[in-house]
Amino acid sequence: MTGVTGVDGSGAVLLETGRLRLRRFTGTDADALTELDADPEVMRYLTGGRPTPAEVVRGELLPRLLAGYDRHPGLGRWAAVDRATGTFLGWFALDAPAAGPAPGAGAPQAGVRPGAVAPQTGPPPGPVAAGARPAPGANQAELGYRLRRAAWGRGLATEGSRGLLRHAFATVGLSRVWAQTMAVNTASRRVMEKAGLRYVRTFHLDWDDPIEGTEHGEVEYELLRAEWAAREAG
Repeated sequence: MTGVTGVDGSGAVLLETGRLRLRRFTGTDADALTELDADPEVMRYLTGGRPTPAEVVRGELLPRLLAGYDRHPGLGRWAAVDRATGTFLGWFALDAPAAGPAPGAGAPQAGVRPGAVAPQTGPPPGPVAAGARPAPGANQAELGYRLRRAAWGRGLATEGSRGLLRHAFATVGLSRVWAQTMAVNTASRRVMEKAGLRYVRTFHLDWDDPIEGTEHGEVEYELLRAEWAAREAG
């Protein structure tokens, strides 16, 4: 099942996969988000393990997520719940590019690592086939995911990412979806690859408070709509 249902209602369902339901966040999800970001292993490659304070979740993060649904129709962050039990497992996202340069054309927001709270861009990507990359300003979004540790190792990140990619290309009509993470985050890189994204580049950024592994750089993966459509047809 794909496509937003009851888009004007709180907690509207975006899509379902075999085991997951992705729905809009609501004001009652603050505790679940706080608990998710309180696990140092979940935050290891984002903040070095530091939690997101509850007051930041309630006063900044959640209000921004809720406002984003109307600001960028079809994009945003969706709570991932177990279809069988209704248990909150984490979230998946298609984040709109930050205001300013198109993805791959500028520096990221200071202190924001790929996959963290805000969407980001990065330095110019490495070479790709001529004509393959959408022109700057084309419809693009950043894929993200963050799951509770209890949900790791079950293929759920890949399953949810594939469902969201289908939504991105078949429903929203995006031209490109990209994802970034630390080069040393091998688990997240495997998810990107299994979901169908391909490696584009490794790049290095300056951080005010670098965490372990920063010296190895960040990596970017991408999937273009034409590539996705060809795989679907094959």
